[in-house]
Amino acid sequence: MKKSELLFNVILLPIDFLMIIFAGILAYQVRFMPQLEALKPVGFEMDLASFLEIVFVIAPIFVGALAVFGLYSLKSVRKFWNETLRVIAGVSAGFMFVIFMIFITREEFPSRFIFFASWFMAIFTISFGRIVVRFIQGFVARKYKFGFHRLVLVGGNGAVKSIQDEINRNRTLGYRIVRKLRRIDIEFLEKLHNDPGVDEVILCSTDVDKDEIQSLLDFCREKNIVFKFVPDMFQSQAALFQMETISDVTLIEVKRTPLDGWGKVIKRFIDIIFSFIGIVVLSPFFALIALGVKLDSAGPVFVKLERIGRGKKFELYKFRSMVRNAHQMKYNPDGTLREKFQKLNEREGPLFKLKNDPRVTRFGKLLRKTRLDEFPQLFNVLKGDMSLVGPRPHEPEEVAQYEKQHKKLLTIKPGITGMSQVSGSSDLEFEREVKLDVYYIENWSLVLDLIILSKTFFIFVKGDKSAC
Repeated sequence: MKKSELLFNVILLPIDFLMIIFAGILAYQVRFMPQLEALKPVGFEMDLASFLEIVFVIAPIFVGALAVFGLYSLKSVRKFWNETLRVIAGVSAGFMFVIFMIFITREEFPSRFIFFASWFMAIFTISFGRIVVRFIQGFVARKYKFGFHRLVLVGGNGAVKSIQDEINRNRTLGYRIVRKLRRIDIEFLEKLHNDPGVDEVILCSTDVDKDEIQSLLDFCREKNIVFKFVPDMFQSQAALFQMETISDVTLIEVKRTPLDGWGKVIKRFIDIIFSFIGIVVLSPFFALIALGVKLDSAGPVFVKLERIGRGKKFELYKFRSMVRNAHQMKYNPDGTLREKFQKLNEREGPLFKLKNDPRVTRFGKLLRKTRLDEFPQLFNVLKGDMSLVGPRPHEPEEVAQYEKQHKKLLTIKPGITGMSQVSGSSDLEFEREVKLDVYYIENWSLVLDLIILSKTFFIFVKGDKSAC
């Protein structure tokens, strides 16, 4: 990590502390606004100085909560929405802890309004403070030409293009690509290191001789260059390991996913709570959609579609958006795609895609465009067949065409939304979709779930059909 990056990361801690204090002051001042006081007179006596004493005591709790959610990790690359959602999660966790302490000690907080207003204000002020720090960091980097990571990409596969496209799309990542090399060339890297300089090398190819990799690794160590590589399937799986010993023998367990133990319990608890709330809140819309489905075409309101989750079949619920017997129209009795649909299929691999599917009804087109047809899947989540976030649930006929490495997708419950769905899954190649969902399985966290759900909400509001 560059010194400039280290400096700006260290600055974040005192900035966050000050922003928490500022949030408390804002909440206090809002409570004493004449307009609000006229609606509800203040029922406590506490001057600002006394209130700030309380804020200074609890502020370290929030800083600790932010630290738990990784907001002070020394990362060179930070994404805006990722960081903002971590701020929301950290501040919320801090307030939950304070509520718990108030309950245990049986102390009374002077104002519930100030308490909950401080929660909102803290999210706003901390996020704002970090935006300002990142803006200054970016301005200094552009103005004085330092702070960027000078990057060399090595390889000739799709990973090089994916990384390059993302860097070009998101300048806040802090990378500047110095050169792309199709193969490892130490002599040329030596020249690049001398002018214009190299801070980081990413090896994107997996089919490289071990001796060449070792020479590249030695070069990076000698020149103090960060070395990263794109793992193959086994290396990616082996990254999830847990060590233990039996007698004097060391054992390493290759775990399928970090979604285990308490993580699994918490995820299921969240699924139950939010699916139940979603069903209750959306029930009036369910009635309207059901009426639209019935009036548009003959057939049931809901359809039960066979899907595979964790290696087992289950019935997925959706509002009917196609004509009756649409599944039988698509497949032969032996499970193969009918010749008509084979010719119309616009997607390579085991998955099927047809933009103007003749089986879709008029009202069904609206349901699919807005993704309203998927709302009944909340019942699948409540039952435990699915989760709010997870890999896309696929048809048995599609799963039957999976190769061995694709079956990693069946490790956890499928989700209503997921990594591939918020990345434009209908336009992605199947292998790319698999990589995204496998990444989610191997890197699961509650924060990642929060990010995916937030992106899903924005896609739903925008009506982005390509992400369905």
